[in-house]
Amino acid sequence: MRKSTQELLEQLKKYPVFDLTKVARNVKTEEIYLKLLVHRLARKKVIQSIERNKYTMYKDPWVVASHLIWPSYISSWAALRYHNLTEQLPGTIEVVTSKKRRKRELSFQGMKIKFIITKPRLVFGFAKILSEEREIFVAEPEKALLDAALFKSMSFSEISEIVISNLPRLQKEKLIAYLIKVGNKSLIKRFGFVLDYAGKDYYGRLQKYVDHNYIALDYSLPRTGKKNIKWKVIDNVAKRRIS
Repeated sequence: MRKSTQELLEQLKKYPVFDLTKVARNVKTEEIYLKLLVHRLARKKVIQSIERNKYTMYKDPWVVASHLIWPSYISSWAALRYHNLTEQLPGTIEVVTSKKRRKRELSFQGMKIKFIITKPRLVFGFAKILSEEREIFVAEPEKALLDAALFKSMSFSEISEIVISNLPRLQKEKLIAYLIKVGNKSLIKRFGFVLDYAGKDYYGRLQKYVDHNYIALDYSLPRTGKKNIKWKVIDNVAKRRIS
């Protein structure tokens, strides 16, 4: 016995994102009629098309972004805004995942959703929260900062300002532990320098990861500035801090 459209929608609302396979579990009919039904619901705007064979009944871009692929989590600007570490409203929701996707960007409800593909070992440091009674996954503040630098989705000048302005709110031990877990020497030197500048010296913990190669503190700016012998960085942000 076929379920009514209303019963079908009640079933589909259990899924933040669904495809024809999930619809088929709730409606026993031929594929051609199944596609027609979904097309009709989308045309009436009862459901929304996200991308090819991906639909939702939710309007929250965060819910959709968090359920398009698994494992994944929202990070960088969007996560930092969620944690109130920045007042800037992001126009892009960056989703970190270890799963390959052919399409790296899409738009939903006026928001761009961008997928950052990385190694499975780097998919950590996020938490489950509730939004519109649905689970979404967001990076912890410390991991959001590291991701923003690691994937260069923000300038390091911006990251430095956020770290310095919110230092009491950040879990410094967790930040150091995550730096070591990621294991990127350039990342360690940059954050080590910024924490040192802010009055938190972790050189003893991080010294073995500091090699002899000098790197620019901000990868988005020219390599001009005073060399910091301790952290082996070229402080190309100093003039901006003064101004």
